[in-house]
Amino acid sequence: MKKILVLLVIAVIFSCSKDEDLTLTKTIDPDGTADVEVQDFMWKAMNFWYFWQANVDDLGDERFVNTKEGRAEYTAFLDSEENPAAFFENKLQYIEDRFSFYNEDYRELTNSLAGISKSNGLEFGLVRFQDSEELFGIVRYIIPNSNAATADILRGDLFTGVDGQTLTLSNYEELLFTGSDSYTLNMADFVTGNIVPNEEEVTLTKAEALAENPVYISKSFEIGGENIGYIMYNQFTNEYDDELYAAIEALKSAGITNLVMDLRYNPGGSVNTTRLLASMIYGTNTSEVFLRKRYNDKLQNQFNDSQLEVYFADKVNGKTINSLGFSKLYVLTSSSSASASELLINSLEPYIDVIQIGDVTRGKNEFSTTLVDDRDNSYLYTPSRVNKINPNNQWAIQPLIGRNENAEGFSDFISGLQPDIFLKEDYGNLGILGEQNEPLLARAIEAITGQTGKRDFTVLNPIEVFISSKVGNPINDKMIDDTVYDLEF
Repeated sequence: MKKILVLLVIAVIFSCSKDEDLTLTKTIDPDGTADVEVQDFMWKAMNFWYFWQANVDDLGDERFVNTKEGRAEYTAFLDSEENPAAFFENKLQYIEDRFSFYNEDYRELTNSLAGISKSNGLEFGLVRFQDSEELFGIVRYIIPNSNAATADILRGDLFTGVDGQTLTLSNYEELLFTGSDSYTLNMADFVTGNIVPNEEEVTLTKAEALAENPVYISKSFEIGGENIGYIMYNQFTNEYDDELYAAIEALKSAGITNLVMDLRYNPGGSVNTTRLLASMIYGTNTSEVFLRKRYNDKLQNQFNDSQLEVYFADKVNGKTINSLGFSKLYVLTSSSSASASELLINSLEPYIDVIQIGDVTRGKNEFSTTLVDDRDNSYLYTPSRVNKINPNNQWAIQPLIGRNENAEGFSDFISGLQPDIFLKEDYGNLGILGEQNEPLLARAIEAITGQTGKRDFTVLNPIEVFISSKVGNPINDKMIDDTVYDLEF
């Protein structure tokens, strides 16, 4: 198992001279007798970093005065919610914030961000029956070397119940996500347009520390005079940057002339990994802007342009990037494609022609970072400083701290990125991932070769995913800011 390194990978250093020191927060502290240590950390970290700090009255810089009376008011405010989770949600989180979250144990959170989680290896989507409270599940893919990989279950299989109970809007969470680590799926068949339960059952058990290599498929094939590379990439996990680099290098060596990036099940992840992948595809000019960061006004006004810009890269973990140098990229998307997946598309748009095929993406344009109770490090989680984290407070928060704009200043895709070629997945015709006749890949091949043939891409049973199995993974719908911050206070 690789050592977990979640941060400290983009060489973008924010530093200020002594006369330009950033103000972390006022020094107001609560009454030492109150049991509000976690809430105090949350408020101070959010007051400084939160993107919507100015929109939350209780996070205002002038909200609490550093006087005896002000400290008493601050203490009472922190103590207004006994549960830190409720305090974060009810007192600190902006009403329009869909994606900030927290965890009682920073180690569990950082493991998950590194692609390590408790899982049985079954990746699925839940779909709601029309005009019904009932749901059915459809298997998207199976993680190799997992419990599900040893079971009799495959992509495209359907299930309508768990442990003998019909899946509904009111019970799916308990049955599949928060209940027992072991459960039995009640399977179903697709018969003449209907989903019909059968007698088959599949029992699965979640295991600790299941690591998923996000480079799920990497291959190439020659069709119609084109050498087409295909990568199914399921998460922007910086722990696997070397594997991503190796996949691109192998495709370059194979002489590919086009690349299809399959991000349909990719919920996001590392900003830096996104930058590295973009550099492998487009180019390694380190003076060209990959993205510009936009923070809350309190932070934004204290940085100059060069401190807010992130450029394309020329190395991956010390290895020189031999870029494909493509002027066009084909990307497969679905409603589950989010954050860093959208960042790749948006940040490459000013430079190359990105042909998006599939469904509208999730619409997640903010980035987050991991904050822990390490005041001397501006509350930023840094692996080398875990011994500096307050031993009495292991909580971590993952708030949205900014938005990434592309080189043209565009970041407004809250409603998702619209595909150039609209094509939903069909649960009656999913196909095998990576095979040339799988519908989304086949449509991309048709666009590349210009050979329309007689293939009918009509979708008879469109998949409208209500929620996916990745909802239990903290990286779901997240864009993780793994910038190095060198902030002097």
